[in-house]
Amino acid sequence: MLNSEISLQNSAVQNRQATAETIRLDYPITADGMEIDHLVMRRPLVRDRLVAEKASGSETEKEIRLIANLCEIAPQHIELLDLADYGKLQECLAGFLS
Repeated sequence: MLNSEISLQNSAVQNRQATAETIRLDYPITADGMEIDHLVMRRPLVRDRLVAEKASGSETEKEIRLIANLCEIAPQHIELLDLADYGKLQECLAGFLS
């Protein structure tokens, strides 16, 4: 790989990180023995949407998988969230799509 390709890839990663959003949880959860009081959601790529759409399950289950992927957390941990906190994640995702 050329240095210019590596540089472009690194700048793309930094750009996505700069546009990530931190969501503070009003009702922290415990996952894998750790308390989680916030999640960081990165901007979605087309690939993220395709993966979610190809998955089986209801629309809600697909959305949970998409949000989990964007927050780099397991879907079962998203399922532990209070609905108010899940709503914050939905709003963040909607903001990225508008």
